[in-house]
Amino acid sequence: MNLISDAWAQSAPGSTSQLTPLLMMVLFVGVFYFLLIRPQQKKAKEHQALVSKLAAGDEVVTNGGILGRVTEAGETFITLEVAEGVRIKVQRHQISQLMPKGTLKSA
Repeated sequence: MNLISDAWAQSAPGSTSQLTPLLMMVLFVGVFYFLLIRPQQKKAKEHQALVSKLAAGDEVVTNGGILGRVTEAGETFITLEVAEGVRIKVQRHQISQLMPKGTLKSA
């Protein structure tokens, strides 16, 4: 026989909202979007613009760190001259940076 009944804590009416977890999730997704996704999309658009406007004579650096001058720009591949008479073909999207003119001579 139980003389003392169990006491369960009751919340005050309206003190906890059922929308609180949903609002926290929306806030988390919003912060995640503005801190991670949006800057990455902006960087990808800038890289796409850089790669699409490459032309012969541009001096570039590849993702592997190779510095060269573009001699031929095809649709998917680019021919780079890395030294006098030494040419290599790389994929267009592997170009990471456009360098100022004259960088190849000073390197």
